[in-house]
Amino acid sequence: MTKTLTRIALLLVLVAGIALAIVYRDAFDAAALEAWVDNAGAAGPVAFVLIYALATVLFLPGSVLTLAGGALFGPVLGTVLNLTGATLGAALAFLVSRHLASDWVARRTGGRLRQLIQGVESEGWRFVAFVRLVPLFPFNLLNYALGLTRIPFWHYVVASYVCMLPGAIAYTYLGYAGREAIAGGESLIQKILLGIALLAVVAFLPRLVARLRRGPTLDIAALRARLDAGDDLLVLDVRTPEEFTGELGHIQGARNLPLDAVATSSSELADWQERPVLLVCRTDRRSAKAAQILARKGFADVHVVAGGMEAWNAAGLPVER
Repeated sequence: MTKTLTRIALLLVLVAGIALAIVYRDAFDAAALEAWVDNAGAAGPVAFVLIYALATVLFLPGSVLTLAGGALFGPVLGTVLNLTGATLGAALAFLVSRHLASDWVARRTGGRLRQLIQGVESEGWRFVAFVRLVPLFPFNLLNYALGLTRIPFWHYVVASYVCMLPGAIAYTYLGYAGREAIAGGESLIQKILLGIALLAVVAFLPRLVARLRRGPTLDIAALRARLDAGDDLLVLDVRTPEEFTGELGHIQGARNLPLDAVATSSSELADWQERPVLLVCRTDRRSAKAAQILARKGFADVHVVAGGMEAWNAAGLPVER
């Protein structure tokens, strides 16, 4: 009974805090933040970290804080403070969610949602690292969502801290460069160019992570062996419907989803988010593009079948039309 009352009280405090944050959202800007930090005196950096953490818990925009951190504290100390505040806030939101609702979710989830949660839990810190490097979901909401899983707390914290570092460096430096531009500091052009370069690196990270996340390419013999063994996998044929039923035919049990529809219809494959997906096309060019799309959308076990249906037919293997 005491535990239930504690949870209710915590939930009410959280809801009230979020409601107040929404009401006074317009008052939360860089100027107000600078005034609060200045009023804290020598404790300004600590105050900034605490404000950042509280803002994260209450769904306030982290971009304002990150840019302000760079402007107020410079690129080095600003990065440390931004990253510490964001990680502390993410950890608090994670713990609140786990304390409030994880048991309830574990008892009541089933079907597709249960499979998705189990897939996330099986990847553990690797999933946390992926979503921090490739922001698929809103940061503040994701912190609460991950608290509903059984990912170990310290795995979550360490992976968050390390993998949020590239973005923290780039956006902190951008805030610093902006402050220098307003003040007319020296070497302004170089600083702005460096800021743009850092943003370009962060923008390229999703593509790099997607490439690293793709599984190894499989040849036709390996695909046939896995099918004969009855492995739990999805053969996804990304050719057009006409090609799927045309001259080369298709592999028995394969599912057809044209490449043009992979990005917009990947939600139809949610059951396979953490299970093996083997991609087939005429050769393997479209399969490689589909693999990049699925990897960026969080699919964890994606493989391109080298040679595609041309190699399958050349090997004299059975097809359907």
